[in-house]
Parts: sequence; structure tokens; C-alpha cells
Amino acid sequence: MKDLILKYTLKNASDYNGKANFNSVLGKILSENPKLKENIKDLVKEINKTIKEVNSLSLEEQKSKLENYTFKEVKKEEHVLPKLQNVSGEVVTRIAPYPSGPLHIGNARPAILNDEYAKMYHGKMFLVIDDTIGSIEKPILKEAYKLIPEGLKWLKIKFSKIYYKSSRLKIYYKYAEEIIKLDKAYVCFCSPEKLRENRANQIECNCRSASVKENLDNWKKMFKMKEGKATLRIKTSLQHPNPAFRDRVIFKISDRIHPKVGKKYKVWPLLDFSWAVDDHLLGITHIIRGKELMIESEMEKYIWDIFKWPHQEIIHTGLLQISGIKLSKSKSQQEVMSGKYIGWDDPRTFSLQSLERRGIRPEAIRKFCLSFGLTQTEITVPIENLYIENKKLIDKTTKRYFVVFNSKKIKIENAPKLKVKAPLHPENNYGYRNFTTGNEFYVQDKIEKNKNYRFMHLFNFKDNKFISQELDRSLDAKLIHWLPVSKDLVNVEVLMDDGQVIKGLGENNLKKVKVNKIVQFERQFFAKLDKKEKNKLIFWFTHK
Repeated sequence: MKDLILKYTLKNASDYNGKANFNSVLGKILSENPKLKENIKDLVKEINKTIKEVNSLSLEEQKSKLENYTFKEVKKEEHVLPKLQNVSGEVVTRIAPYPSGPLHIGNARPAILNDEYAKMYHGKMFLVIDDTIGSIEKPILKEAYKLIPEGLKWLKIKFSKIYYKSSRLKIYYKYAEEIIKLDKAYVCFCSPEKLRENRANQIECNCRSASVKENLDNWKKMFKMKEGKATLRIKTSLQHPNPAFRDRVIFKISDRIHPKVGKKYKVWPLLDFSWAVDDHLLGITHIIRGKELMIESEMEKYIWDIFKWPHQEIIHTGLLQISGIKLSKSKSQQEVMSGKYIGWDDPRTFSLQSLERRGIRPEAIRKFCLSFGLTQTEITVPIENLYIENKKLIDKTTKRYFVVFNSKKIKIENAPKLKVKAPLHPENNYGYRNFTTGNEFYVQDKIEKNKNYRFMHLFNFKDNKFISQELDRSLDAKLIHWLPVSKDLVNVEVLMDDGQVIKGLGENNLKKVKVNKIVQFERQFFAKLDKKEKNKLIFWFTHK
């Protein structure tokens, strides 16, 4: 046991400027030999003794003694994506988000997968803003044109070029005329209800038998018709097993004002058609999309066959769902517009902007998304999986501070007046926070009778009476944080991930924290300082 303690004490001390930390050494020892917990009292005593001896050595002496020990190499877990099929030249991928709002954590996965493959094969990726007119229920948001690329750049996703579908309408019209001339599409005047009925019953409507010339004339007339008067439908088999595939609508009329092109166009393609044309013309080689779009993929292939275009590789992935969170740009848009959410970076949207403002690192999101690989399996995971990845990145560099929420004032009988130093980090030598204490404190925990407590970095007490200052594991005292009753304390507000605001008191040292820095409120959670006001500091909850 002694040799194991010396080994990890030397390692910790040499890693952190010659000063070993008790908690870090204890954790390493127990992770290698959990059975030592059975005699924890002797273990603690021996660790404290060894730390005192090792810390008295110079850093050079510590490193010299450390050479007598070997350590197992910890292999970093890597998530390797499978190789792409049918790679014969430059790989070109694309993402085509609909601009109803910024990208959220769920949208990040396909974006990261496309980016990873483009980088893996030294190819390129395009950002295609899928801003066809959409629907009344799901309108285009003007701000999304800025928010989407902004979020991608923050994620370190590289796209070679941005295309806007609203700028490509004349291209779609050209191919619409061509598909009419091939007698593979027709203008339909049936109501949506009649269309659905005919599909379900595999009935051909009268519009379908119109000649190519009649359809070309009606197509031109569509540009002057009122919304809902006609649609352009593609001819498929009316016996197709999926009713939704039978004579799908590929163009519709809309009188709505488009945020980018205004009223310049009123005949708009649906996604199937625009995707089929763009994926061919832009030279997309591999299309990675959710498996909920399988019917759209089949329609793309159907259109490629009509034009005698080669098929591109299509890869479907399972839907990523996060338990307890409903990811929806449309819902978030409603809440933002109504004023229920403070904006698109409200933590409840789980947009990339909100995650950035909370202090989630882009590297954590990438590792989180890549951990699922490339699979069609539906995935449901807790959001804590993302937080675990983020904690790995920030834990070792984040300074610690005391904040007490729902504070209660207590008085400790016979408490000595102390000047105490508390480390800013349990392992790194970042310095200390200085406190001057009396016998009055603010606490957050409920203090129970006949139970031992220890104020972190300070002393032990029971029934509001001072016991001792030394760390004594035999007391089995509950470790709690605290604040001295003082005029120097700072007011703290934290916007939580559920939109609630919690208020508390923080130590005076928090005033030194810079805006946008992440801190850890000891025993509670990580938070990012969002702004400083005259009488308070406002933080955003990061995670536990």
C-alpha cells in the first residue's frame, strides 16, 4: 500500500508544480485498488503523511524518484466512422437545413457526419439553405440565414460554399418543363382532399390524361393562378405500395412573401424535386440524411432515372432523440416570437447558440455526435452524455468558488476566528481564495441535529457547536459549502436550463471572474459568467 501511495503522490506532485493534492491522490489509488476502501482511516493517514514528505522535496527530486515507477498508458477512446462506399473521385457532401431557426443539438449530428466524411476523404461540403417556401405552420425565419452558418462555424464545420434554393428557382423551372415534355408530370387541379382520396383508392384523376402540350400550357398558367388552384404532380405507379409515393406533388403555388426574394416567385418546388436536381448539378457524391426521409430518397432516385442521371450514394441514419427534451425549431420559433423564450439562444431551445452561451464546447458536441457512429438504429440518450463529454474538457481548468442559494444564516458556538485559504482548483496550482471567518455563516444545506458536518476547507461542527479544525475522517462528517456573513458578498443570479432563474450569494472573489469564463460553484454545478451588473453577477447554467 505504501509504495502505491508514494507512486501516485509523486506523480501528482510532479504534474502540479511540486505540490500533491489529497483528493487527486486518493482518487487515483482507489481507482487502481478499490479494496483499500475497507481500511480508509489508515489509508487517509498514510496519504497525508506521504504528501507531507513528498511536498517537502524539490520538483527535481520528485521527478527523479518518479522514474522508478511505470504507469499504464491510457488509450484515448476514438470513434472511427466506417468507410464510404463507391468512392471514385472527390467526395462531395452537403447539408441542407430548412431556415426556420438556428440549428439545434439534434441537427448537429448530420452536419458533423457530413463534415467528418468530407475531411476524411479530403473532399468538400456544401451548405445548401433549403429555403423553398415551406408552409404556413413552418415559416422561414429571416434571422436563420445568419444563425445557421454562424452555428456551423462555431462547431468548426467547414463548408466550401453556400447555396440558397430561393436563388435557383429558374433552374428548377427548366427541369420542370423538361419532365413535363417527357410526359412524366402533369398539372393537377384536384383539391388536396380529392388527391388523397384518389391516392388511397389508386384512382387516376382526369388531369393525369392531359396531353404534354396541355400540361405545358397549364404549367405556364400556374404562374398567374391563385394559391391552391393547381399543383404539378409527378407520374408514378398508382399501384405503388406506399400511397404517399403515388403521383407526389413536386411544385405548388404560394402567395406568401419570401423573406429573401419577396414576391418574385409564386411557384415553388417541393423538397424531393429540388434535392434531386441540386444533388445532381452540384456534384454531390454522398448524401447522409435521416432515415425518416427514405421516401424522399426513393423519389430522388425516381427523378434521376427519368433524366437518366447516375445515382449518388445515399446513407440513412437513425433519429437522435434526447430523453426529456423536445427538439423542434418550429416550436422554439413560436416560443421566441411569443416572448416566452428570451431569444434564439434561450437554453430551452438547445440551439447551438444557446449551448455556446451556456459554456458547452464545440469539441464536446462533436465527440457526443460521433459516439453514435453511422447507424440506422433509433438513438435515445440522456443529455447528460453530452455534459460528460464537456466536463472532460473543462473540469481540469475551471476555478472553484462558493455560492449559496436559498441562504440560511447560522451561528457556530465557539467557532474560532480564522483566516483561511481555499484552493481555486483541487489539482492545478491556480492560487487561493482568501476568507476571514467569525461565528456566523450562510449555508444552503439543511442542518440536522446530532449530525456531524464539516465546512469545506474550514472546520467540523455538530449541533451548531465547533468540534475541531483538522480533517478527521472518523467523524464521518457531511461536507458542505458555506459563506462567512459579510458585507463583501456578491449577489448571484443563474439562468438554468429549464428557463428558471435562481438567486444566491457568492464569495467576493467572483468579482475577479471575467465575462464568458466558466466557473464551478463547489458541490453544485458549472456556470458561465454572462454579464456583470452593478449589484450582481449573472451566470448561465452549464451543467453539473
